Amino acid sequence: MGVEFTQHPELWNAVDIQVPLLDMLRFEKIAAGTSWVGEYGSVANPDEAVFLAKISPYANVKKGAKYPEPFIWTTTKDDRVGPQHARKFAARLSEYGIPYLYYEVIEGGHAAGANLKEKAHTTALEMTYFARKLLDKELAPIAVAAREH
Repeated sequence: MGVEFTQHPELWNAVDIQVPLLDMLRFEKIAAGTSWVGEYGSVANPDEAVFLAKISPYANVKKGAKYPEPFIWTTTKDDRVGPQHARKFAARLSEYGIPYLYYEVIEGGHAAGANLKEKAHTTALEMTYFARKLLDKELAPIAVAAREH
């Protein structure tokens, strides 16, 4: 979703960027990134580096561009992607004055949570986000009220 967010922001009213891989120019140096070279390529290969630069959400955020407000979430203990990608991306958006929502699960690995309670909480955050961004403005308060009870 990070690629869609940066490449085609005009197509979306809501973008849920979950446990993301966003810095495609440095992914090999972050967490388990070297294990993905077979899938994505390597910046050490000039041809592959050109491709990675084109698809890197972190590298392609533009100052002054109009983006939908994304919901970015990650997990602190993710041993595959690691929270660095989401944190860096959120910091870049903040630097450029682009609004975003951010949540970091402090438990669990490469998923929404270590248990059903955390999974339910993260899912509720996502559904509330979607309700606020996608539903008719008159219906959105219903979703918020449901979350508060």
